[in-house]
Amino acid sequence: MSNTPSSSTGALLGPADIRELAAALGIRPTKQLGQNFVIDANTVRRIVRTAEVTPEDVVVEVGPGLGSLTLGLLETADRVVAVEIDPALALALPTTVEARLPDRFGRFSLVHSDAMEVTELPGPPPTALVANLPYNVAVPVLLHMLATFPSIERTLVMVQAEVADRLAAVPGNKVYGVPSVKANWYADVKRAGAIGRNVFWPAPNVDSGLVSLVRRDPPRTTASRAEVFAVVDAAFSQRRKTLRAALAGWAGSAAAAEAALVAAAVSPQARGEALRVEQFAAIAENRPGRPPR
Repeated sequence: MSNTPSSSTGALLGPADIRELAAALGIRPTKQLGQNFVIDANTVRRIVRTAEVTPEDVVVEVGPGLGSLTLGLLETADRVVAVEIDPALALALPTTVEARLPDRFGRFSLVHSDAMEVTELPGPPPTALVANLPYNVAVPVLLHMLATFPSIERTLVMVQAEVADRLAAVPGNKVYGVPSVKANWYADVKRAGAIGRNVFWPAPNVDSGLVSLVRRDPPRTTASRAEVFAVVDAAFSQRRKTLRAALAGWAGSAAAAEAALVAAAVSPQARGEALRVEQFAAIAENRPGRPPR
């Protein structure tokens, strides 16, 4: 296996490099792990540029795969910490980085783990999260990383286009839901571009999109994040029902739900898709029987 950079891509991986690495490692991308490897160096450069990665950034990357994006991030960032669950990929990635970017290898760290179980990272606290997230776990991984590492100021993730739309949706949009509200607890969220299928190997049967999240303070509320998220989950568990009905189980009864909604200045006849995250927080504060804080 040759890790020598090709002249067309520099240190970055091209289609031939990706296939050669995968063949040498005996790796066949699996749908179970949501593996679709980026084979286009220009797309990698675009992601790094869109993420506004600076030489001061400590970037955490989830699901680095064969290292396409990892190398692009290392060219610019101060440090990159990659979190990889697949044993074969985790074993091979340091070798690829050292061969193709030897001068930057000391600024690279690998964590072989399920991202959902990561609670600490080596080195300085991460300032940015940039990742091509596996489609099947994109939202829970994103929310876990934002919750666990408050030092992350900026995030750019590549996800399935449908998921990108949900994350960036605003109240009143038909795809506005749990991911939209929970992401908005942490950050200002917006779509940051589309990614075609032909930049991946194997090519997925869905389009991808970039989502930008810029950290901001959560809503000012006496309710905890867990309390607010419990309201969000309940409100969208039965999307077609009014909040009075949807929150009956959460509040103990429909009448109690109505009392909480009225106290929060929210119409009992409204539906979850119409509410901002601040309104969900107000409802959580007014849950019947909740001790005042």
